[in-house]
Amino acid sequence: MRPVEVKPGVYWVGVNDRFTQLFEGFWPIGQEGISYNAYLLKDEKNVLIDLAKSIKTDELFEQIEEIIPISDINYVVINHLEPDHTGIITILRKIAPQAEIIVSEKGATLLKAFYHIDHKVRVVKDQEELRIGKKILRFYSTPFVHWPETMMTYEVTEKVLFSCDGFGGYGALRGAIFDDECTEKDFYLREMLRYYTNIVATFSRSVLKAIEKLSTVPIEMVAPSHGLIWRKEPSLVVNLYKRWAEYAFSPAEKGVSLLYGSMYGNTEKVMSSVLKGISQASLPVEVFNVAEAHVSYILASLWKNRGVIIGAPTYEGSLFPPMAQVLEMASLKHVQFKTAAIFGSYGWSGGASKRAREIVLPLKWDIVDVFDFNGGPTEEDLKRAEAFGFDLAQKILNQP
Repeated sequence: MRPVEVKPGVYWVGVNDRFTQLFEGFWPIGQEGISYNAYLLKDEKNVLIDLAKSIKTDELFEQIEEIIPISDINYVVINHLEPDHTGIITILRKIAPQAEIIVSEKGATLLKAFYHIDHKVRVVKDQEELRIGKKILRFYSTPFVHWPETMMTYEVTEKVLFSCDGFGGYGALRGAIFDDECTEKDFYLREMLRYYTNIVATFSRSVLKAIEKLSTVPIEMVAPSHGLIWRKEPSLVVNLYKRWAEYAFSPAEKGVSLLYGSMYGNTEKVMSSVLKGISQASLPVEVFNVAEAHVSYILASLWKNRGVIIGAPTYEGSLFPPMAQVLEMASLKHVQFKTAAIFGSYGWSGGASKRAREIVLPLKWDIVDVFDFNGGPTEEDLKRAEAFGFDLAQKILNQP
């Protein structure tokens, strides 16, 4: 993709990454890809805002060179030190040694730790401004969205918020870079939720604080480091992030995430009856086989649905390991305030449901039913499972 002028004198010079399979070494993006959005502001002083992963060095430099020589860059604003934002900084410093790097106070510490750079570094304070000609940059400290040094940069005259990881999402750009030009907005919104739950959700309280800080700032465009640029509906993504952050402290949407694992088909057979019961109540449900689905996708479902059903066999006196891993990740990401029910099979001894309850205990889940069955399910077990699913769905539907 070629550079795009998103506002007068403001250029998107980002790159797509369809090579990386696991974001942060863990979250799958092989099918979806991701963009690293860098921005070049051309004025009396030239400013580059955020960079890219090191594997994209040549491509990003080519983007910049279409607008100005790299040696003409006066400032490099680093909103966030994570290497997908800063991987090219060492080479950039060699090509443009005159460029001053602008970071937060904690950003300067991390810049030295990651890249051993402490020369020509300017530390900016919260809401400090920098005039670069007609344009004025204002820096907002937004710690833990999602690292402690993170800040967002606001261009005052064009009312553009360069929001870093905030309001970003997975998904390489597919030709269009703006929300109003994109015909696949549902894809990007879905990947934005997955990104939020994978990367940002743990710090939802900090997200709400950042949104509150920015609430009086007139924003005409949200330009994140990953995903679409929002110029038609910038408030849409701000409100989505606000809603998702609030799910960390209160019940989410009326729907169910049904998670199951089955060793020999017994738990799966009962799961089908549970699903039948949920369908009779006409409640939306998403189903995941925890032994096959990556937890990245499961987390997105868990975050937005207020109902959870866990179905798993006992394994060596404890919980089926793939299910345990999913629930432990839910605990790590603070997936709280769920209405839940647990079912599962056992052979000579139980233990699965007990261990599941132990894992989610800190998450303030309201476990309304537990149903264990021995060996293969009987007809009575299947009828019980159907009622089990229906009853949970009804409880959720009757909630305010």
